[in-house]
Amino acid sequence: MTGHHAPIALRTLGATTMQTPPMVLGGNVFGWTADEATSVAILDRYVERGGRMIDTADIYSAWVPGHVGGESEALIGRWLKASGMRDRVLIATKVGMLPGDGGTGLAPARIAAAARASLDRLGVDQIDLYYAHQDDPDVPQADVLAAFAALIDAGMVGEIGASNFGAMRLKSALDLAREQGLPHYRVLQPEYNLVSRHKFEGELQNLCVEHNIGVAPYYGLASGFLTGKYRKPEDLGQSVRGHGMAALLEGKGAQILSAMDSVADQTGATHAQIALAWLAAQEGVVAPIASATSVAQLDELIDGWELDLSQDQLEALNEAGV
Repeated sequence: MTGHHAPIALRTLGATTMQTPPMVLGGNVFGWTADEATSVAILDRYVERGGRMIDTADIYSAWVPGHVGGESEALIGRWLKASGMRDRVLIATKVGMLPGDGGTGLAPARIAAAARASLDRLGVDQIDLYYAHQDDPDVPQADVLAAFAALIDAGMVGEIGASNFGAMRLKSALDLAREQGLPHYRVLQPEYNLVSRHKFEGELQNLCVEHNIGVAPYYGLASGFLTGKYRKPEDLGQSVRGHGMAALLEGKGAQILSAMDSVADQTGATHAQIALAWLAAQEGVVAPIASATSVAQLDELIDGWELDLSQDQLEALNEAGV
């Protein structure tokens, strides 16, 4: 799809100066289900159409046979160098799931070593947003924040975020940051979508709203379930992720898809566009993260950036999942 596109309204990530349209591009597929040429084409198109933030992690894609982690970062690094796009995109990456130099988890020595390795693979001077990929109960939170503070002071990291943190641990990290003059987590990356709401809604969402923490949820399309392509048991063989969809179909999944069908009829939007627009309309949410394995898929998601669901439509979708 080509032609003229109106400039998209940007949203600010919490108390930072970082701005993004209502979708961050997920880099988990780069060098995995999207090969290098496809990944480069997706990255080019994302920026061409106004995208601003790319989300990756040091562990992407260590789960693939023959991979060790860092493949996504390295591919993004090659693209940044070849395209000259560094000044047009914000780079978010993560530490805490891939063991290596300095230990495991969020050990301070691991954070320091992992950050240097990520900077090298990405070929950049600074990681704009560096996430703790998951909480590490074995390391005192003050030590974790001090390790991040050293990276910020050195200019290696701009802002920090937390991914997969519960409300209690996020709150204690914020309290510590305030009491000890340490950096605050400014962004939260939780699992959150129309079929999986319990991990974010309630205490964690309220905490983010109260502290102006920008929320960039992952799994916005529930690994593809919310695209509507898994409707009945025989659809589950369509992809490597299909086997995980059975539980969703047996739960509230079918009624959520049915509510999405109605909204699709009313708006002409696709299910993927509706799923992301619902997320972008939730309190505290700035921009869901979504990945694409083709330029056509990416175009579909971007075409939905201006989809504004009515209050009635949002409520119908909410109620289907309760």
